[in-house]
Amino acid sequence: MTPPTRFVDTYLLYLMARASSVASAEFHDEVRAQGVSIPVWRVLASLKGAPDGLTVGELTRSCLANQPAISKTVDKLVAQGLVDRHADPNDRRRVWVRLTAAGEERVDGLIARAEAHQARLIAAIGPEEAEILKAALKRVIDRAP
Repeated sequence: MTPPTRFVDTYLLYLMARASSVASAEFHDEVRAQGVSIPVWRVLASLKGAPDGLTVGELTRSCLANQPAISKTVDKLVAQGLVDRHADPNDRRRVWVRLTAAGEERVDGLIARAEAHQARLIAAIGPEEAEILKAALKRVIDRAP
């Protein structure tokens, strides 16, 4: 006899959150072992590949954090010389943040670890299913207001 299925066992939002939690916990241990906090990792990773940088608002959305937390993290990274920050010349209320050369170097090592972690996750489900999953998740994200 099959046991009854709990609601959460088939609830998409729970499954996405639980999978993210499990997979992130593994990688976050690696990041912290490198002496990097998770908020710092998220800011550095978000800025990688954005040569002109991102606004603090864009970082807030990308890092899944609130503006005061991102501003505090950016302050630390500026002090460490890993990012620079400047006001938008056309709108002084907007602040842009971008990686410095030192920030690029620091994040590259972390990204190599992230890619290795991702490869282990993909190996568990297969590359084809991974691409389907990524596409589906992007569609879910894109339909957000």
